[in-house]
Amino acid sequence: MNENETTRLSRLTAILIQLQTKRLLTATTLANKFNVSNRTIYRDIRALEQSGVPIITEDGKGYSLMEGYRLPPVMFTEAQANALITAEQLVLQNKDTSFIKDYTEAIEKVKAVLKYNILDKANLLSERVRFDQNNNRERNSSHLSDLQFALTNFRVVKIEYTNAKNEPTTRNIEPFALLSTENWLLVAYCRLRRKFRFFRLDRINELEILTDKFEPHKMTLEEYFSTYH
Repeated sequence: MNENETTRLSRLTAILIQLQTKRLLTATTLANKFNVSNRTIYRDIRALEQSGVPIITEDGKGYSLMEGYRLPPVMFTEAQANALITAEQLVLQNKDTSFIKDYTEAIEKVKAVLKYNILDKANLLSERVRFDQNNNRERNSSHLSDLQFALTNFRVVKIEYTNAKNEPTTRNIEPFALLSTENWLLVAYCRLRRKFRFFRLDRINELEILTDKFEPHKMTLEEYFSTYH
């Protein structure tokens, strides 16, 4: 096998992983990622189809894989997938580019074997988690996993909370995003105040995930900051 064939085989494998990671991909997106022409991607897609990969072409939209076609299954629970996605955001602060690249590629392979419902939640979580440098190693909260679940499943959460004035209060909230500074912060829509508020996780004394679901908020984290700050 010559160098060109090896390069193409690697790209075909990578395209397959990308298709299993995302629900829909355009030829242009794939061409930009692999630094090749759209025509090359068209040929690669045909080669994958000819090898038996069930690729669905949606005119004007892009490519997707037939539901149920997966790599050999790796059994991750939703909580385990969320933990890996959260760890990815920490890794992205590392100063070594090769480490970031290797971890990011590993996460793409993990995403490729997740079921669609867990994959969608993992992708949502990766868009809604941000980290700043945290030099304080003290562990001062225990609600992160539950809030990740509520955020990605659009479940209302009831919290017993102590505010900055040291006053106890009970709130029903709609989790929107999680931020890491010196303390974990939750951005959530407060149904009592009828506005988005910050809640420090170390001030949440009790937490209950309710059966009520809320309508997903139609904005990104970046849009939230530009609108409310």
